[in-house]
Amino acid sequence: MRACTDSPYRPLLLPPDRKFRAVDIKTASALRRLRLVSAPEAVSFLLLLVCSILKRTTDFNAVPVMGMVHGVLFVLYVIFWIDAWNRAKWSAGRGILYFVLSVLPTGGFFAERKLKREAEDAVIAGRARREGVVNA
Repeated sequence: MRACTDSPYRPLLLPPDRKFRAVDIKTASALRRLRLVSAPEAVSFLLLLVCSILKRTTDFNAVPVMGMVHGVLFVLYVIFWIDAWNRAKWSAGRGILYFVLSVLPTGGFFAERKLKREAEDAVIAGRARREGVVNA
């Protein structure tokens, strides 16, 4: 790791094993929107599965309501996914990974975590660029 010592702030340590890419504000916003909708979409998917089981085992039928809620959240996820893919210039593999995570019952939680890390990496890269730190 290399530290930036000429900054009045705490030293910025850059791990050599992670690639950082600074992003503009529109790309950061697109990633944030996708991240913010991924966890609720995953929760709605799990609730829809629970409602489906309850429908078949009891008289409780919340599938139409949960189906609509999940459908709206999934459509938002797909719209935000397309926007993030275009703005972040992801490779085909990374873009497909985020889509596959959206159709798995708990995949949205993993997508949210990966998107959070990607956003943090972009912030670190922006700070490093402003402070003149370059990985050796």
